[in-house]
Amino acid sequence: MNCLSFFKKQQGMTLLEVMLALVIMATAGVAVMNSASSALNSQAYLQNKTFALWIASNRLAELKLQKVWPAASWRYDTTEFADVTWFLRYKSVETGDNNFKALDIEVSDVERGRALAYMRTYIAKP
Repeated sequence: MNCLSFFKKQQGMTLLEVMLALVIMATAGVAVMNSASSALNSQAYLQNKTFALWIASNRLAELKLQKVWPAASWRYDTTEFADVTWFLRYKSVETGDNNFKALDIEVSDVERGRALAYMRTYIAKP
């Protein structure tokens, strides 16, 4: 067997095989990109939700320390945190005991938008 006959028997890939391999690789690449994009979006949402919970907790602590009975209607406020303007609304809610009121607070990163964080606490009459 000479060297030339060995090389003549080997054949390359056909155009159809190459195109099929490219389609498979492109499909796998798109799936990986979609997965990475979804993970990044989830991480950004969780970061915003965590910030909103911190802001709600801080505002509830401030209202408790002020020892003021908030109104039964929604009050609106804004605060700056992490270079974002956050929109808060809070109100008091009657309870079965006249010495206590529930205090609800909602925080959103969009004015009058869906709340990213919601908290309720109870305050005693001063």
